[in-house]
Amino acid sequence: MGLVDALLPEFDHEMSKTRTVLERVPEEKFDWKPHAKSFSLGALATHVATLPTWGTEALTRSEIDVGGRPPQAALPSRDELLAAFDRNVAASRAALSGKTDAELMAMWSLKRNGRTIFSMPKTAVLRSFVLSHVIHHRAQLTVYLRLLDVAVPSIYGPSADEPAF
Repeated sequence: MGLVDALLPEFDHEMSKTRTVLERVPEEKFDWKPHAKSFSLGALATHVATLPTWGTEALTRSEIDVGGRPPQAALPSRDELLAAFDRNVAASRAALSGKTDAELMAMWSLKRNGRTIFSMPKTAVLRSFVLSHVIHHRAQLTVYLRLLDVAVPSIYGPSADEPAF
């Protein structure tokens, strides 16, 4: 079995669970923040929806330089959020499908203004910088949902709102 055969089911599972969380984000609360230093709900949901693009970047290039990139503008509606997420997931999955072990073990670098922040094999980038990053911010979204009294979906097991999965 190749690396891609192990990565695709994990990718599909995490993206499916992430979409379920994004479906629950209340559009009328996009500007809400739990704290002054926090992302707004809409900005955090947009970040989660766009994170799969890093999978495409890592799997189709050898490096990226993020210096000078403008911050991502929050998407204005849940429909646009979900459409962007679906497009981004499909593109990232397509970039992953069919990759050989050698391609997945090739090095990838994140740079800022020419300075290397980190370099690691593409498979490690996908697992840490993409999947774990999505999981981290998805968890933040579930806390936001709880604070807004929105039902939190079951992800890895029951939630207080969905006792069976």
